Amino acid sequence: MLSLALAGKPNAGKSTFYTASTLAEVDVANYPFTTIDANRGVSHARTRCPCLDRDERCGNCEDGIRYVPVELVDVAGLVPGAHEGRGLGNQFLDELTNADVIVNVVDASGGTNAEGEPVEVGTFDPVEEVDFIEEELEQWLAGIVHRNWESVVRKSRSPDFDLDDALADLLTGVGASEYDIAAVLRELDYPPNPREWTDEDRVVLARAIRRRTKPIVLVANKVDIAPEENLERLAETGKPVIAATADGELALRRAREAGIIDYHPGDDDFDLVGDVSGPQEKGLERIRGLMAEHDGTGTQTAIDTAVYDVLDHITVYPVQNESKWTDGTGNVLPDAFLLPRGSTPRDLAYAVHSDIGDGYLHAVDAKSKRRIAEDHELEEGDVIKIVSTAK
Repeated sequence: MLSLALAGKPNAGKSTFYTASTLAEVDVANYPFTTIDANRGVSHARTRCPCLDRDERCGNCEDGIRYVPVELVDVAGLVPGAHEGRGLGNQFLDELTNADVIVNVVDASGGTNAEGEPVEVGTFDPVEEVDFIEEELEQWLAGIVHRNWESVVRKSRSPDFDLDDALADLLTGVGASEYDIAAVLRELDYPPNPREWTDEDRVVLARAIRRRTKPIVLVANKVDIAPEENLERLAETGKPVIAATADGELALRRAREAGIIDYHPGDDDFDLVGDVSGPQEKGLERIRGLMAEHDGTGTQTAIDTAVYDVLDHITVYPVQNESKWTDGTGNVLPDAFLLPRGSTPRDLAYAVHSDIGDGYLHAVDAKSKRRIAEDHELEEGDVIKIVSTAK
């Protein structure tokens, strides 16, 4: 399962975002370090279900909207100097080790300072939070490289020394694969002898590893109270920014649970279907106005952007019966897998189970009913039958 980590300074709204996206109960309060231990839950990426191409819905989607599970991690807030251990810095950064994407939640209202302490709305510049997470992550990684560089130097004295292997031993523990390290080294200019590397060389390596293994999605949270000039300034940073109201999304999720509204996470509007009080209706209509202005509450958009745009994944549906699109017990489109774009039928087979991958024979495109080549690149929404010696 892909892992998305919510990062940012304390009191930026990470825990509210987490609760709205998972409906898991966590502490939410207007003071720093409400979150001490990381919260881990399941959220979902939203996509179009292939059953819309058939006469009946599959029963595993919501009116043709498929929600595919991803892990969402809410960790303690980050303060300046976290890579040196300030606040809960070491704990925070360690929790990010296995994250595939960092979702940087920024307090767009400017109502909390760098430490996450409440201040008057508009008095803190949220632009200061944009590069904050990147810098702390990169300094943290640079520290790990620096502290362990002597081990690389020792290995370099061996006649069969390989820098890729040495760095893999050093950095796989922070989420960098051997492939990642090889790709990064191809992009950099560096001394061939590790003994000649400078501190700057190691920082450059750390920055490149961060960019490749910990891409960042920027979320401008609290747009319901954010001054317009703050949103404009965030947009001028040149980074993709998703406007969001985690409070608004949480209110909609709770209203949906109570049967008050008809709403699918990620919609840009909702229908009022239950009885509400005057204040409730006023609150919901205020959220509706924000959704119209920002194409939704932004929380689902942030998750979808992380999965489908930043990580460039696709959703593929394995079946056993290519005619009925069912598994062995007759369930229609029971499973959905997120795979990197460029994945092949064999990659899907291994994603289902290693034995299925080991016994892979061929695959059938259930939409066309045609056998597809082993090197065929799968596409978003493909329905695939895997034929394998394994059962």
